[in-house]
Amino acid sequence: MVDTSGSLALASRGLYSTGVSTDISVTYLNAGGKIGDLVKGEVICDKFGKTLAFTSVKFMNKNDEIVARGSHTKFVALAWKDEKNITDELKPQVDESQASEVTRTSFSHQVKS
Repeated sequence: MVDTSGSLALASRGLYSTGVSTDISVTYLNAGGKIGDLVKGEVICDKFGKTLAFTSVKFMNKNDEIVARGSHTKFVALAWKDEKNITDELKPQVDESQASEVTRTSFSHQVKS
C-alpha cells in the first residue's frame, strides 16, 4: 500500500508515468484491525524534485489511531519526459518557497485475509 499510495500521490501532481521506486519502508505501530475492518490512509508528497520524489503515508484504524507509517522514494527524472503528463505547467519543487504546494491524497482499504 505504501508503493501504490506514493505513486498515486505523484500521479495526482500530473505525472502519467510515476517513475521507479528506489526505497520503500514501513513501520508498524499497532495492529491494523481484524479481517473486514477498514484502514484509512493519507499520503503526502513531501518533495517533488527533478530526479527524485519523496512521499510519506500514515495508516489509521477505525478510531483514527495511527497503526503504521511509511515512506517511499521514486526516481522520476525520466517521468518528466512522458508526453501523456496531464499539465503543461508541471514542474519540480526546487526550493523552499514551493514547499507549501504539498499534495495530500486520502484512501481507504478493507483488511482481507
